[in-house]
Amino acid sequence: MAGNNRELADFLRRARGQCDPARAGLPADGRVRRVPGLRREEVALLAGVSSDYYARLEQGRRIVPSPSVVDAIGRALELDAAGRAHLSDLIGLGPASPRPRARAVQRVRPGLRQLLDALDEPALLLGRRMDVLAANRMAAALFVDFDRFPAPERNYARWIMLDADARSLFEDWAVQARAAVETLRLEAGRDPGDRATVELVAELRRESPDVDRWWGEHRVYQRTYGTKRLRHPVVGHLSVEYETLTPPGDPDTTLFLYSTAAGSPSREAMDVLASWALSDRTTGDRAAQDCS
Repeated sequence: MAGNNRELADFLRRARGQCDPARAGLPADGRVRRVPGLRREEVALLAGVSSDYYARLEQGRRIVPSPSVVDAIGRALELDAAGRAHLSDLIGLGPASPRPRARAVQRVRPGLRQLLDALDEPALLLGRRMDVLAANRMAAALFVDFDRFPAPERNYARWIMLDADARSLFEDWAVQARAAVETLRLEAGRDPGDRATVELVAELRRESPDVDRWWGEHRVYQRTYGTKRLRHPVVGHLSVEYETLTPPGDPDTTLFLYSTAAGSPSREAMDVLASWALSDRTTGDRAAQDCS
């Protein structure tokens, strides 16, 4: 498939294989399905395009469908919002992948950093490819102090996939780790020429069989809210809810805010963690003063 859009071809084939023909409302035709999912001609029928047109699109040919056709194919393949965005990104990519290039280093606005430090709840500021741009004291206590890592290694996906402590921290590690990989897959499709993303993906696939397998499945996910279940070494079991916010004028930055339900055991655990973090910080400050 030289010169063709391999990523688009792979995504369409895998998305088609995950569709349920019965749920799509297609009438039974008596033919035996040798593989799961929809046939090419069935996707074409549901999308209102010719079978030849869709076949050429799935082969990664030089075709640029109109937005209405892209939307129709997304509906036929039962793609969610993240999947449709990824489809649009891949179609816009064209037949040739751009050469890897370096992008400008992201900087945190002073106001955003001050906002994080003023919050009593855990908060993370993530940038492109889930680089950790900033974290407040409670986020460091809840997850890990990313400032302890060398700057190039301050990345959420890298931490959750390769750090043994992260694997033991999350009760549902496989769910959380897979979501991180699928989020990274979504971003890689949005900007395939970003050299840092290309290098990060190559490292993770090389170092983790899980990443390599999940990446090959070509599923995408966009984290907007959810739950994380933790087995914390200081306060034990707790569940935290997270919500995400994108600062206006800064689409490459996402603020993650974590909270617990009032009156719940998780809230009590978070309060204990806050006291522990404050005590640990005070002890560290005193030790620094003694050494000065």
